[in-house]
Amino acid sequence: MRTAAEGGCWQTRRVIVVVAPGQGSQTPGFLEPWIAEERFRDQLTRLSEIAELDLVAHGTTSDADTIRDTAVAQPLIVAAGLLTLSALFDGRSRSRVAGVAGHSVGEITAATAAGILSETDAMSFVRERSRAMASAASLAATGMSAVIGGDEYALLARLEELGLQPANFNGGGQIVVAGALDALAKLAAEPVPGTRVIPLQVAGAFHTRYMQPAVEHLREFAATLVPVDPTLTIWTNRDGSIVESGSAYLDLLVGQVSSPVRWDKTMASLAQAGVTGLIELAPAGALAGLAKRGLTGIPTVAVKTPDDLAAAHDLLNGAA
Repeated sequence: MRTAAEGGCWQTRRVIVVVAPGQGSQTPGFLEPWIAEERFRDQLTRLSEIAELDLVAHGTTSDADTIRDTAVAQPLIVAAGLLTLSALFDGRSRSRVAGVAGHSVGEITAATAAGILSETDAMSFVRERSRAMASAASLAATGMSAVIGGDEYALLARLEELGLQPANFNGGGQIVVAGALDALAKLAAEPVPGTRVIPLQVAGAFHTRYMQPAVEHLREFAATLVPVDPTLTIWTNRDGSIVESGSAYLDLLVGQVSSPVRWDKTMASLAQAGVTGLIELAPAGALAGLAKRGLTGIPTVAVKTPDDLAAAHDLLNGAA
């Protein structure tokens, strides 16, 4: 990410980062444009076998309720990211990427982009993660709500009173909170002044203490994988730091299931690194939107369909 000099002329420093979205970014039929191309359909079919799910059907014909199911949504989102990566990292394009980061389950996609996990290991891990988190969510009536605006310290104090936890610090004045449904209802009925509380359609309190049973299962499964040290810079959701060890990153993937997603710190690290452009993998849109508020002024490309790949390659090649 250093400025390069060639022939005595300094070139403009370009720091293009690829990011992978998390759960909630999927919509019915969003993979239809991708599987129109045989290579992507074949790839999705292979990933379906590893996930033990029909991802072709879930990405094209399944309804919103079906793909909202944690056990379906997470493998579907990671598979979509892997399809995008295979198209984006063609030839020399990978060498033009300065680094990668993922939001929540998107960290598994990012691990593959950085070379830490193979596609097979990534899909195996997300298969186990999604099932374990769905099982943990079934143990108690819990959920999540997005809180927009207001004073962060006042909100955190109110959460402690109600026994709720912050799950995602997304930046731009948005914090996702999680816990018991009755406590979330109290927060909505008596919100912190200046805030707006929006209930989310999810199955449980992800990234909180309620997910501890899933952590134990994932720790055992992760011990069967052999991660490789990253070949691209990769930032973690834990605290926005760069991780240089593949095994350390895998440990973080296990632990993040029950710890908050600090996307605000990830974006702060990207800003500190001097990011000049951002490409979001499918199913794209959410992180590009957050970047427009938190990383003001940089070009972003949300790769929703194969038609968006041209703009992404233009950004990588310096044409955007």
